[in-house]
Amino acid sequence: MEIKLAKTAGFCFGVNRAVDMLYKMVEDGEKVCTLGPIIHNPQVIEDLESKGVKIILDENDVPQDTKLVIRTHGVEKKVIDTLKEKNIDFCDATCPFVRKIHKIITENSDENTLVLIAGDENHPEVQGIRSYCKGESIVFKNGEDLEKFAENDKDCSQKETIVVWQTTFNTVEYEKCLKKIKKHYTNARIFDTICSATNERQEEAMRLAETCDAMIIVGGRQSSNTAKLKAVCENCCPTYLIETAKELSSISFSGCEKVGVTAGASTPAAIIKEVLSTMSENTNAIENVIETAEEVAVTSNAEDMSFMEALEESLKNMSTDQKVRGIVTGISPSEIQVDIGRKQTGYVPADEYSADPTADPMKELKIGDEIGLIIMKTNDQEGTIMLSKKRFDAQGAWDKIEAAKENDEVLSGTVADVIKGGVIVITNGVRVFVPASLATASRGDSLDDLLKTKVDLKIIEVKAERGRKKAVGSIKAVLREARKAQEEAFWAQAEEGQVYQGTVKSLTNYGAFVDIGGVDGMVHISELSWKRIKHPSDVLAVGQEIEVFVKSLDKENKKISLGYKKAEDNPWEILRRDYPVDTVIESEIVGMTTFGAFATVIPGIDGLIHISQIADQHISKPQDVLKVGEKVTCKITAIDFDKSRVSLSIRALLAPKAEEEAVEEVAEEAAEAPVEE
Repeated sequence: MEIKLAKTAGFCFGVNRAVDMLYKMVEDGEKVCTLGPIIHNPQVIEDLESKGVKIILDENDVPQDTKLVIRTHGVEKKVIDTLKEKNIDFCDATCPFVRKIHKIITENSDENTLVLIAGDENHPEVQGIRSYCKGESIVFKNGEDLEKFAENDKDCSQKETIVVWQTTFNTVEYEKCLKKIKKHYTNARIFDTICSATNERQEEAMRLAETCDAMIIVGGRQSSNTAKLKAVCENCCPTYLIETAKELSSISFSGCEKVGVTAGASTPAAIIKEVLSTMSENTNAIENVIETAEEVAVTSNAEDMSFMEALEESLKNMSTDQKVRGIVTGISPSEIQVDIGRKQTGYVPADEYSADPTADPMKELKIGDEIGLIIMKTNDQEGTIMLSKKRFDAQGAWDKIEAAKENDEVLSGTVADVIKGGVIVITNGVRVFVPASLATASRGDSLDDLLKTKVDLKIIEVKAERGRKKAVGSIKAVLREARKAQEEAFWAQAEEGQVYQGTVKSLTNYGAFVDIGGVDGMVHISELSWKRIKHPSDVLAVGQEIEVFVKSLDKENKKISLGYKKAEDNPWEILRRDYPVDTVIESEIVGMTTFGAFATVIPGIDGLIHISQIADQHISKPQDVLKVGEKVTCKITAIDFDKSRVSLSIRALLAPKAEEEAVEEVAEEAAEAPVEE
């Protein structure tokens, strides 16, 4: 008989997280209790109770000096409120997928919203979900239930409605209900909240059942997840739900050539392993334990492996039982010797120590250190167990990555490489790909500038390709949120006249846009310089840091007008201070008209030399005496600050010289005249 094990069998992320949390608390010596069973698996509950974990049924019954752990299914909102009000020490192990449903209902419904919940109304998860509804809520377990509700609800098509699903809802039934919702509740907003792991588990179980003569479902009878697995499989072949290997004795596999095995999300790997081992002993089956978790199927070399070897290989990455703690007993360049509390000698090959090639266990570890490990291979003949710290770290890191995605958390990392199409960020030892479009605040920003820098990012996708997990992140999402927060802070206190240090973001023909810390303001070209300029680039450059001040605010349309040129640099103020009337200046002719010539007084101010003030004799036009670009000496004869006009004169400096020459000429004539006697 051929045995096929589903690769998705066993603990899901949420359950694994909760159970690991409890066991660690127990190992750390904490007094712990749970509000109801932490998961629906009697064997796990029994083991936890044997280690001192108490189960209470009311939040007011928490023993003194004991920490309360909230179960994976979550609890009603009033329970959390009570715990907070009474300052009861508690740890929330609610599955992130369940917590997401609470958030959806909180953010998308009010007293006038009808909430449709697909699931079992007596299940603690559904009871918790329902407690977050502010208005009317209806729970339906299948399409028939929904149809009855809709028939009695004449205004169903007009109501504001949202739809959520119990995380373990039957995926086959989901499609049937979806059609009825779209038919009756035409305004409904539908949120697909079925856990992706549940979906994959049920789909794989159904595909496996289609190819097998019988299916074994391993898990607690109180588990909704396990019950749904049985429901999807029994339409394809005889299906048996068992909690432990002992129940196999009542099942006959006579005539079965191929038997499939899967397990609920609350089923520990040790129980799955025992079931498979028992099936092997009872049926003499030693072939074909198919891939689990991320491992490739071992059927191709099953004839060279014992059943237990094949089983160990297949469970390698699925089992929380394969996570162990080891005490370092020896360190050498090639391996680390560890004691994991078993009869076999444990060792970690050097290349299984860390994903960081520069890591040196001889420098980082010492005898007696405790480290987390994954069992890779057991060799009973040699009495050794090969372990991996690198894979343990990676598995824990991926748990954090997946949790960050579900909880919309911000992670920190370092940009390790710039590649085609984006960048690679290392966070918690995991390589995260960030597409170019999500790596910077603006598309034009250089990716090379990010290399080796620390960045914050969000995980937007975690996927598996060819047996390997890949994560996709967004730096831009964090930058966008930070900028939004900065913008809100700015508008909360913004006033005209405030001075900011800003960065020039872009230049246009009519001005410059400046980032003043989360918001952009515009400096009009007329505000860039006191003198005339042809383009903002005559004064500023993109990326330049400048000091600006708020000239005006349009809070309704979120527009900011900035000033750049300073009052003390106003050329008219400089003229008033340093160049009074009668000042003689060196000037350059910059323009001609029929009535005179314009000359530079100081940068930013031109004055007029009237045609009558150009020479000490009559001229027909300024060009008879002057030309553009010529340097001349002239006197400031008048300033009109109100009209921004300056009058200049060359003649005023020539007149004294003409009078002097006239006097000398008269004197010479008198000297030459004959003297009368």
